Amino acid sequence: MEYLWAFIVGGILCAIGQILIDYTKLTPARILVTYVVLGVFLGGIGIYKPLIDFAGAGATVPLTGFGYLLSKGVKEAVNEHGLIGALMGGLTASSAGIAAAIFFGFIIGIIFKPKDK
Repeated sequence: MEYLWAFIVGGILCAIGQILIDYTKLTPARILVTYVVLGVFLGGIGIYKPLIDFAGAGATVPLTGFGYLLSKGVKEAVNEHGLIGALMGGLTASSAGIAAAIFFGFIIGIIFKPKDK
């Protein structure tokens, strides 16, 4: 049942993004930024954590999950280090994911030799 809920919640988040692309004049970059900011906002006010507990990867894999991770890192760092934690918490919490994305993007770029269009 966990897999089904992850698929449904993740699918709904992706479907909302596709609807925004198809029926608004928003660019994909603006939609991605909106998703991250929405994840930060929902994580900051405590609404996104119950969704993660319910849907698991269906809520953490989309970009709203990245925004939630940033807000969670900032909260924890502020509680531990004070105001300076607001500057370092988000990067500390998300550094492994960012490093993995850069590393695997680099490896794929080497393997497939991308060309300009």
